[in-house]
Amino acid sequence: MPREPAGAAVLRPELTEAVIDAVFVELAAVGYGRLSMQKVAARAGVGKSALYRRWPGKQEMVTDVLSRLGVPDEPPPDTGSLVEDLRLLAREIRDWLTLPRLRGITPDLLAEVGRNADLAAAFRDRLAGPRRERLRPVLAAAVARGEIAEDPVAVEVVVDALASAPYWRLTVAGEDADDRYLDRLVDVLVGGLRS
Repeated sequence: MPREPAGAAVLRPELTEAVIDAVFVELAAVGYGRLSMQKVAARAGVGKSALYRRWPGKQEMVTDVLSRLGVPDEPPPDTGSLVEDLRLLAREIRDWLTLPRLRGITPDLLAEVGRNADLAAAFRDRLAGPRRERLRPVLAAAVARGEIAEDPVAVEVVVDALASAPYWRLTVAGEDADDRYLDRLVDVLVGGLRS
């Protein structure tokens, strides 16, 4: 049975929030490449050793902090309608992508993921993978209800498109992903699933 961390290895909730804030501020200020545990500790008002007791390095610290904001704890929506469930999920993704804490650091982090295989693997395991898995039960429930046919390739397309279209629109194109846009995106995706 694994032993629970004791004493200083567990940061108090107020210190955890201070560290989370410090990670985001430092990422926005200097980017991932120049981020250091020492600067995060100083900004958070904790000793560097407190961070190292919790995380072995900055990669683990950053992916842990981002995963706390990136994947909701509650189960995915289950309204009984694929269209409504996907609309709710699309808004959730849009709202996450537009969080002020994330908006300024996402381009730098994605560039770093492209250069750093270990960071890319950690992001897939801690953030992208769980985000993708959050969509699968919604699609499986729609298959079980007879709303759509079982089609593993189509499921992958929907999982990719529901996240990438809002990201592209907001970050690359610099356009708004308002509810009207998201509703139309869902209509197009569901239409494809049903064809």
